[in-house]
Amino acid sequence: MIKKITGSQELFILNTDHTSYMLAITPSGHAEHLYYGARIDVDSAEELEALRQKREFEPGNAIVYSADHPTTVLEDMCLEFSGTGHGDIREPFIELVRADGSRTTDFLYRGCEITDSKPSLSGLPGSYNADGTAEHLCLAFKDGAMLLELHYCVYPECDVITRWAKLVNNGDHAIELERLLSTQLDLPDNEWQTTSFHGAWTREMEKSTASVSHGKFVIESRTGCSSNRANPFFMLHRPDATEDSGAVYGFNLIYSGNHYAAVEVSAYRKTRIAQGVNPAGFRFILEKGESFTTPEAVMTYSENGFSGQSRNMHRFVKDHILRGEWAKAERPILLNSWEASYFNISESSLVSLAKAGHELGVELFVMDDGWFGDRSDDTRSLGDWDPNHKKLPGGLGRLSKKITDHGMQFGIWVEPEMVNVNSRLYEQHPDWAMAINGKLHSEGRHQRILDLCNPEICDYLIEKMSEVFSSGKISYVKWDMNRIFSDVYSPYLLPKRQGETAHRYILGLYKIMGALTKRFPHILFEGCASGGNRFDLGILCYFPQIWASDNTDALCRSHIQEGYSYGYPQCCIGAHVSGSPNHQTLRSTPLETRFNIAAFGALGYELDVGKMFRWDKEHTRLQITLYKVWRDVLQYGDFYRIRSGNVHEWICVSDDKTRAVGMMMQESVEPNTQAHRFYCKGLDPDRTYRFHNISGRVNIKLFGSLINTMSPIRIRQDGMLHNMIARFIKMGGEVEDHTAKGSVLMSAGVALRQQFSGTGYNENVRLFPDFSSRMYFIEAVE
Repeated sequence: MIKKITGSQELFILNTDHTSYMLAITPSGHAEHLYYGARIDVDSAEELEALRQKREFEPGNAIVYSADHPTTVLEDMCLEFSGTGHGDIREPFIELVRADGSRTTDFLYRGCEITDSKPSLSGLPGSYNADGTAEHLCLAFKDGAMLLELHYCVYPECDVITRWAKLVNNGDHAIELERLLSTQLDLPDNEWQTTSFHGAWTREMEKSTASVSHGKFVIESRTGCSSNRANPFFMLHRPDATEDSGAVYGFNLIYSGNHYAAVEVSAYRKTRIAQGVNPAGFRFILEKGESFTTPEAVMTYSENGFSGQSRNMHRFVKDHILRGEWAKAERPILLNSWEASYFNISESSLVSLAKAGHELGVELFVMDDGWFGDRSDDTRSLGDWDPNHKKLPGGLGRLSKKITDHGMQFGIWVEPEMVNVNSRLYEQHPDWAMAINGKLHSEGRHQRILDLCNPEICDYLIEKMSEVFSSGKISYVKWDMNRIFSDVYSPYLLPKRQGETAHRYILGLYKIMGALTKRFPHILFEGCASGGNRFDLGILCYFPQIWASDNTDALCRSHIQEGYSYGYPQCCIGAHVSGSPNHQTLRSTPLETRFNIAAFGALGYELDVGKMFRWDKEHTRLQITLYKVWRDVLQYGDFYRIRSGNVHEWICVSDDKTRAVGMMMQESVEPNTQAHRFYCKGLDPDRTYRFHNISGRVNIKLFGSLINTMSPIRIRQDGMLHNMIARFIKMGGEVEDHTAKGSVLMSAGVALRQQFSGTGYNENVRLFPDFSSRMYFIEAVE
């Protein structure tokens, strides 16, 4: 709910179910931020006066705004936005250069509008309500002929408030906009920590926490994409915040390009959070009558720790970001050909691989790279989106029919934004690639970036991809982007407008994705950028899931997926079971663990299932059957992190709290630690549940030479006899089966069966060596 209170100054209150956001217009015409936190009910201006900063005299060595307002010191105020000049020397919200070269801005309040609908964002994606309504506030500020609009939207049920800004040049002269951010939040103290998520290719979303008591902490991408180096999602929290308690703010940006966030503590120990398009390299020229709209920023607050913040963000993404036919649909279990075949594909080998997957219960077969042009490696043919008829004699039509005739769906891989110099497309249109004339262009993965600032290229890609997607029975598209930007230059734009290139590229990308998802609403699009190099809310407005990382190692994925879980729900996290040893780390992990980790996402497989051992095939078939039963909970249930570190524990709970799936994984075994206890979360404390697992079968090779302590004959480890015995004899695994109230399962937990510690084994002992895991199922008992 948005409420305006009129008194000596105008005051605005934005309430969600559990939070309040309050601001006031000062006598000088500035927007003062008063409060953002747990919901408080305020009915009058007099009550809000308690929140206003009081000042009788100016501090020393500071700038007073004007003689008419001698106690207005902008540097020591909590503001809704700030410019340059007039004394506020902190992180600015807006920076621009006028025709006369001056940079000082002075935007003062001119009015407001409260509506029940949300305006469009000029080519940018944004949040939405399914019924088309939105609680929306617009505050207008003017500086001469320039108009600055601050927009706010409220999503009460998920405790989220979004913000964006629009600048309009109504003057006779052009202005150069060097910065316009999306949100600014000023807090009155500096007792905060920042948790952000960084990394690189194959190690995305590494969680990092820093205290910012003085100075500035910056989270940014200059890669042309939201980047695996620094995800745009981050949190601000009290030092004593835990998973379940404490004050936590969450921030994100609905944008897929260069982003910037700063957490700055002023000389007066106030904390400013600012986020938006990265101003580095940015310069947007606004002629008379032109405007610039920023991406939409997302803010939430929870008193219930990191977990409460996460559930707010998850609910927001599921209800107000994901859209189309796949927004609420269960994701199919897929088999991707990449790690099974790489570029070495043919129609017959793909059909054979798909049939093997179908026998295990896989629902969707995906042909990855290598199907088009002369694509035998990654140095050639990117951009030539016609099937290679030596590999696929009947094209996509015949191959897709053969796959779908077996009762599966069919999907393909594309990378439309890129081009190899060694390609027909580049030979025909060398000016379509980003490059500076006469200068060396540095490449990544032997490819260049098509200039999506050019509408001709965008239109070509829309039509060419439409041709590809219409050429067969295609139900899924993996949309990849395998390099970051370098030597950023648009041959299409004028020299004076090169500072617009990075942002206009993203607008072109959104135009393409918007057109194709509208033309092909039945296709499940999965975003990918060398894994998680473009995992953001902007992509999720078009593609309902994103490939989280090219790293499919289960141990690494436990950290990567846990990192994503702070800001993104499971249904949009692509996760695959791959071969062992893993292709990225050469680590060997149990099939059970590879499945258990991948199951907490949009499950897929990426290995040669036709060449799996019989036991592994049987085990995989059972895993897939199990996942289908619990898929709705795993993809759309409320997610809780129970424990992190050497032991990871997660749980997903259905909306009605009648079903839940828990998972425990151990990174490295600690000798003689026999007892583990699993604490559930999110259950109904008064309801009775059955807590149980599905007992597995134990491969006796796990015991190595210990088999000789029970064998009447000497067996050589890994010898022929050892392998033969292991093939036909499996030992039983431990069984957990308990009935208890939700309050018991959450507060006291379940004492699990004894972990093996070298002193003996029977079927009641839990074998839990390095990289082991278990999945537990919790069902309400009527």
